Amino acid sequence: MNFLCMESYLGSLWGELNGAGDVDFFIKGLVKLPFKFLGKDIYITTAHVCALIVMLLLIVFAIFANRAIKKASLTDTPGGFQNVVELIVEMLDNMINGTMGKNGKKFLNYIGTIFIFILISNISGLFGLRPPTAYYGVTLPLGLITFGMITYNKFKHQKVKGVIKGLCDPWPIWAPINIIGDIAVPVSLSLRLFANILSGTVMMTLIYTLLPVFVKIGIPSVLHIYFDLFAGAIQTYVFCMLTMTYVTDAIGDN
Repeated sequence: MNFLCMESYLGSLWGELNGAGDVDFFIKGLVKLPFKFLGKDIYITTAHVCALIVMLLLIVFAIFANRAIKKASLTDTPGGFQNVVELIVEMLDNMINGTMGKNGKKFLNYIGTIFIFILISNISGLFGLRPPTAYYGVTLPLGLITFGMITYNKFKHQKVKGVIKGLCDPWPIWAPINIIGDIAVPVSLSLRLFANILSGTVMMTLIYTLLPVFVKIGIPSVLHIYFDLFAGAIQTYVFCMLTMTYVTDAIGDN
């Protein structure tokens, strides 16, 4: 009896994570924590669990990749897994250095990390999860981290005088508008990624729930290719490309 209850609970939990069941696009609390914050109950939600699963997958992949590279020998023929790892590293290296030039090496780790995390998060719908990037609580911190990096490099390379001069370009009267434009960067970055991934998640949930006849003839598999693979890869590239462009512009000609 206990086994059946556990099986039923795990089944319902997986349904919550992948958005199955009733049409419901809200974040759901799974476990209530025994403490409160500002008088509000704190929950472990579907967003936390999906993000944790993605992070665990990336950690496991990184551990195996590290071992494969350490055991690699110049005299041995690389195996399939090592070839995949080297292909990923080479692709990221070419993309970052091609966009940021001489500054690429400084940001290779950061850009590479967010690229892989966002990409795997975006395509996690293929594995039955609701993409973590379909939650604004995930995409906003990514935008704020990028905004912090942009601001730091502005003051580091342009100094206070250069930053003020940029805000007053072309005339001092434009300073408030330029400030609003700078503040809007993390909002636009996070909303673009969030809205595109959420829209795909909503569309797939509606199809699975309201149009079961389409499921029987395999249409969702074709739509997954577009919403998860194609759109997910495009949004990953756009987010990282905009990040690199903003940071490079903040550094200037230094």
